[in-house]
Amino acid sequence: MSAPEFDASGDLPDNVRPLRATDDTPHAQVEPVADVLDAELVEDDQNRPVVLVDSDDVADDSTWLTRLRHQTRQAIIPAYLSDLDQIRQTATWVTRHYAHATAYHAVRAPMYAVRLAVRSPRGALLLLAATGRWATDAEGRPLRRQMVVQNDADKYLRLVAERNARVRARGLLLAVGVAVGVPLVVLLPSLAPAWVMGLCWALTVGVLGAVGSPADKPVATRAVVGAQVAKLTSDLVVRALTSLGISGISKNPDAIGFTSPIHRDGPGWRADVELPGGVVAADVVERRDRLASGLGRALGCVWPEQTPGGHPGQLTLWVGDRDMAKAKQPAWPLRTGRKVDLFEPQPFGTDVRGRWVEVTLMYVAALIGAIPRMGKTFTLRQLLLTAALDPRVELHVYDLKGTGDLSPLGPVAHRYRAGDDPEDIGYAVAALRALREEMRRRTKVIRELPKDLCPENKVTSPLASKRSLRLHPIVIGVDECQVWFEHPEHGAEIEEICTDLVKRGPATGIVLILATQRPDSKSIPTQISDNAVLRFCLKVTGQMANDMVLGTSSYRNGERATQFSFSDKGIGLLKGVTDETTTVKGVYIDGPGAEALAARARVTRTDAGLLTGYAAEADVQVEEGDVTSTLLPDVLTALGGADKAWSESIVDKLVELRPSVYSAWASQDGADKAKQLTAALKPYGVGTVQVWGTDPVTGKGANRRGVHRDDVTAIITESDRK
Repeated sequence: MSAPEFDASGDLPDNVRPLRATDDTPHAQVEPVADVLDAELVEDDQNRPVVLVDSDDVADDSTWLTRLRHQTRQAIIPAYLSDLDQIRQTATWVTRHYAHATAYHAVRAPMYAVRLAVRSPRGALLLLAATGRWATDAEGRPLRRQMVVQNDADKYLRLVAERNARVRARGLLLAVGVAVGVPLVVLLPSLAPAWVMGLCWALTVGVLGAVGSPADKPVATRAVVGAQVAKLTSDLVVRALTSLGISGISKNPDAIGFTSPIHRDGPGWRADVELPGGVVAADVVERRDRLASGLGRALGCVWPEQTPGGHPGQLTLWVGDRDMAKAKQPAWPLRTGRKVDLFEPQPFGTDVRGRWVEVTLMYVAALIGAIPRMGKTFTLRQLLLTAALDPRVELHVYDLKGTGDLSPLGPVAHRYRAGDDPEDIGYAVAALRALREEMRRRTKVIRELPKDLCPENKVTSPLASKRSLRLHPIVIGVDECQVWFEHPEHGAEIEEICTDLVKRGPATGIVLILATQRPDSKSIPTQISDNAVLRFCLKVTGQMANDMVLGTSSYRNGERATQFSFSDKGIGLLKGVTDETTTVKGVYIDGPGAEALAARARVTRTDAGLLTGYAAEADVQVEEGDVTSTLLPDVLTALGGADKAWSESIVDKLVELRPSVYSAWASQDGADKAKQLTAALKPYGVGTVQVWGTDPVTGKGANRRGVHRDDVTAIITESDRK
């Protein structure tokens, strides 16, 4: 390797970089460093050590095998044929499309026939005129006229001779056709059957009618009218990016590159763009409205995002054929009300390409944030309906807005309240305290289970199905959660309990879903938001609200729910499902649809014997100002001095003790009273046993379900000790 040459100014060539000494690296230590780098050490005119860093003869150690390993293989089977549901939906759509088109044109067939008949005379005249022009070589007339204007006699005479030859040949062909065709038309009616003649006349009229139809007035109208969109091209993308006002792009538009050809991706076009150095994808995402203007597309069609797995300067631009908010969404797979397993991923919404995005509700806490009227409550209701389709799930539903938007879940909810009156807050505090105790019980149960049954020390689907363990999933949904946390009296306690449930609850099968229209540190305490895994942010108006829902620095990283317009209802950024934040459109379920779905879930729960609490009219009521449930002490009072008693007898005494609390239980028969008390005691860990007693009416002894005093006192003692 030869030493580098210096120009007159003493500057180094482009492939030479000086090794500068620092306080920790004197010049005397530079030479060994160069030896380690295996580069030739030279000196400049000031005796400074210089190393060649951009050598032309450095060997490329990459191989075709290395490149193959880093390539991404495309799916062999298209997405719409990847599973049974997709195949069924695709087949249904294709069948309906062509069935509709067939029926549409069949109904209009008589009208098409009339149009052809009316236009056939014009078609006959046009056909005769075209035949005359062909026979006389009319197409060569302009060229011969041009030769006359140019006074070019030789070329004109050659063209005339060519024209005369063509006219003779074409005239002969026309004469033969007339000689054969006219007798055939005269004789054919007497030789051919009537149906053949009818078919010939129909074809003749049809052809002449088609020839006589103007271009702007087709015979058949369109059965399906689709959106006509232009193809996305590189020139269009570059022009749109240049119009954004980003200096790094405006000064150097030629630096915009494409890592792959622009191609169709679902119902739209995809462009993988390499932005100029110093420009990040977040800069483009922030100017989505300007980008849509530059592309000439509706805002809901244009979806830029940072390329998953790429560096910050790589942009994936997807441009849909239709506005995402207006595009028809595929049917929700859970609309039939089939039973689900909440431990498995369930369809939540569709991405910008119309593909289903699935979420797993277990082992997470979730946040939903948006400004009013953007679909926040509908999203919460959809998640709770999904949970209700697993009959093992115990639902706790709190509608703090008080409008009844979550009322369809009442028939399947273990706990349900709508409103923020003092008694509603008291009810919620008592239920949250019970949930905290339930979580503590569950941690003990999980800790003592054999490792072969619980290897990961968390609730699994098989464990949740074992009723004896009472580890069924518990899902708590709270709309307008800021009412809880900002409550002047109980806000601090509610925050403490919810923080504990968010941190430790998921492993024990307890899921907390919070929704608010005012995402800030008061509405969603930081300790809760920091531990929420699943986040869904619909439209918000500022960076602070955006980061409260999606996490710190989300706005700076290009995850911006401020990009959505007011027409993008139900559309938001979903985070915590995959490594990348995804734009998702939730499923719209109206009130009657939600009620029908909850009714199916109730039937499934009833058949499985899992209808409890509020849904079973066995909800423990809390009097105004009393935030401590008195059920267990009341049961001890009802037992009196007895060690055990029938459940129905205990219920009768409870009604006498607190009529305002237990009066709803009085109208039931003995068996229903026993079921009522059993369901009410279940959250506290108190079970019922067989108790021998004497019927006060018949005077006969019998075994019936009852409660043992020791079981109740043990739970109360343990709670007091804690």
